[in-house]
Amino acid sequence: MSDNASLKCLGLIMDGNRRWAKEQGLSTLEGHRQGGEVFLDSIKWASERHIPHVVYYAFSTENWQRSEEEVSYLMQLFREYLNKIKTKKGNRVRVRVIGRRTDFSTDIQRQIEEIEAAGENDNESVTTVWVALSYGGRTEIIEAVNQAVRGGKEVTEETFKKLLWTAEMPDPDLIVRTGGEYRLSNFITWGSVYSELHFIDKYWPALTKDDFDAILMEYDRRERRKGK
Repeated sequence: MSDNASLKCLGLIMDGNRRWAKEQGLSTLEGHRQGGEVFLDSIKWASERHIPHVVYYAFSTENWQRSEEEVSYLMQLFREYLNKIKTKKGNRVRVRVIGRRTDFSTDIQRQIEEIEAAGENDNESVTTVWVALSYGGRTEIIEAVNQAVRGGKEVTEETFKKLLWTAEMPDPDLIVRTGGEYRLSNFITWGSVYSELHFIDKYWPALTKDDFDAILMEYDRRERRKGK
């Protein structure tokens, strides 16, 4: 399969961890762990396909409302898998995190800063991995609006974009959601206006490399007009 030259930024909504676990007779927490393994695998698939940017919806602003046990477990997974991204064999990536970082403990904030700094001068990376943590599209826009108000100047689309958490990330060309749900759930609200959308019934922990390649092949068949 050839590289997808037109695909500069791929968005992935990793949905279905809990439902997959239930169908497998496993705990919710085991579903999240298996989802983490597929997260690492998919980074390698994207790197192999030379996709310049991939953004993962890992934890939304609404996810804080889940049980204390589940949130605590997810925090531990973030600590573990943020470190694994760079060390997994075959990954040629740099890492960036978008979202409200102050929601996290100081050790996770420090870990994020360290992993981002490690990629600043990495000229061998093929893919930039964007991880959306404590992210919500509406919250992102509100925070940017508040910055603009404090600045006291009118904005254009171009200057407003620079105030967003996603300022340095290209708008996604394609957003994929697993798990059989047909919505974006507050993901990249500003940048998704012309994104192609692809929904797949398979749960995230069950996603395979063949599924990933099939999604890219389907994208190649689409004609993107962006209103023209």
